[in-house]
Amino acid sequence: MSRRTVTLAGLACAVLFVATGCSSRDSDLDDFIATTMKEPGGRVDPLPEVKPYESFAYAAQNLRSPFMPGGSGGSSTSSVRPDIKRNREFLEQFSLDTLRMVGTLKLGGRTFGLVQTKDGLVHRVLPGNYMGQAEGKVIDIAASKIDLVEIVPDGLGGYMERPASLALNE
Repeated sequence: MSRRTVTLAGLACAVLFVATGCSSRDSDLDDFIATTMKEPGGRVDPLPEVKPYESFAYAAQNLRSPFMPGGSGGSSTSSVRPDIKRNREFLEQFSLDTLRMVGTLKLGGRTFGLVQTKDGLVHRVLPGNYMGQAEGKVIDIAASKIDLVEIVPDGLGGYMERPASLALNE
């Protein structure tokens, strides 16, 4: 066989192979389309009914705006104020959440609360002492907690009292 005959035979095989491959891909597609066309058609749901717009009449324009300070319980009637002339006590330099109650001590008929600072030192407090950065005044010392009253801003330019406590961590 000549070289030309072998080349032509190879070329004929390649053309036959490509034509066979393309026809099989198309036949799969034709089968899918035929199967899909035989299936019954779906049902389209109707569009939802559109409700007519109802207008709203705003009747609160004469009331106090909730975004402006004032009204009942405002800062003008509050007599709670921090005492700026009072000398600060040592435990007032720490925020209340960094202080820890570690126990109580009865000495001379009085009950002291034992409070530990974040540097590990233990301090004694009595009712009337202050601690925390929000003017926290100690009002009661029990075996398991120290009760305080803090003076905090009320958000309206004034101040309010807020109860707080330090619990004994065991």
